Amino acid sequence: MLRDSLRIPHVSTGDLLRAAVKAGTPLGLQAKAVMDAGNLVSDDIVLGMLEERVAQDDARAGFILDGYPRNASQVEALDAILGELDTPLDAVVALDADHDVLMERMKKRAEVEGRSDDTPEAIAKRLDVYAKETAPLLDIYQKRGLLKTFNGVGAVDEIQATIVAELG
Repeated sequence: MLRDSLRIPHVSTGDLLRAAVKAGTPLGLQAKAVMDAGNLVSDDIVLGMLEERVAQDDARAGFILDGYPRNASQVEALDAILGELDTPLDAVVALDADHDVLMERMKKRAEVEGRSDDTPEAIAKRLDVYAKETAPLLDIYQKRGLLKTFNGVGAVDEIQATIVAELG
């Protein structure tokens, strides 16, 4: 919905990885084993895929980056890529939702999409990794004046409208 409203591409590192898995590429097979175990794919693999994607023509006017960065070293890598492309980061959007809500959403996603990486154990592990490695990034972006935090619980269209109104 944000992609359509803002008229810029949605770049999901998860989608990039799942496409490689589906295509059965060597990288995709390697990534599948890591994701099925509930772990994060190595930074260098994700960074290479991401750099290639955001350099494409349709992303020149901007893009929504989903699933990256997830740790402090990825913040530095993203800064370097954006610097090379002369593309400033305009905003970082964070959606707040409590742990139980997230667990239920991912369980439902697993049922609907049949994702093998959405087992209860893998979900719990990913949320733990998020709390330890990704949540601290919010402070980095807050200090840079880029963080925009929104309530992630409620009607999706209302949340989307609030985000679009704030981002303009």
